[in-house]
Amino acid sequence: MSTKDRIIQASIELFNSHGERAITTNHIAAHLQISPGNLYYHFKNKEDIIRHIFKLYRQHLDTQFKPINHDEPVMAQLSHYFDALFELMWKFHFFYDNMTDILSRDAELKADYIAFQQRLFDQVTDIVLALGDNGILNVDEEQAAELTHMLKLTVSFWTPYIKARRQSGELNRGDIYQGLLKIITLFMAFTTAAGREPLGLLKQHYQQRQAQIQTSPSTHS
Repeated sequence: MSTKDRIIQASIELFNSHGERAITTNHIAAHLQISPGNLYYHFKNKEDIIRHIFKLYRQHLDTQFKPINHDEPVMAQLSHYFDALFELMWKFHFFYDNMTDILSRDAELKADYIAFQQRLFDQVTDIVLALGDNGILNVDEEQAAELTHMLKLTVSFWTPYIKARRQSGELNRGDIYQGLLKIITLFMAFTTAAGREPLGLLKQHYQQRQAQIQTSPSTHS
């Protein structure tokens, strides 16, 4: 792994563990046992590091959240999206925790984020409409847009909600699965009679995943 990639990965780890606000470039350099000058050779400042992390975040979404394929089973695609969302929320949870502050400090990053989120909103709406077309949900276009807003709100603010209610402020993988279950609950409000069973099975699947993590010796890694 190159020094530049090591800096990015160490930054994600430290930001997630201690909070982005608490970590400076000096902390990152010390963690990697490199000089601050070596770090600044690769990145101008912490905001530059965060921009590169956002590129990884966006790349994950671009790779895993492909537009809905109407020739493939919609529930299998939904399960794939949920698995990808789990990894996203866990790996980059610092970004959700401090999103408003991070974006307020970097106008360029905020512009990229807004444009990207609009594209993502359209993709999620297409997924909701596809669930409607396949008889899983009972939604029209207006309801699909409203449900998409609620889904994105839940994803965006789930991890800070959990941390704020916990004295330690820590997050574990089981918390992310709990967030996914809340998302399924939002879907359930619009489910059809035919959609109850497949959505119920999906809910059961993630309940089992959450239970496995909670009984694992290490739920924080």
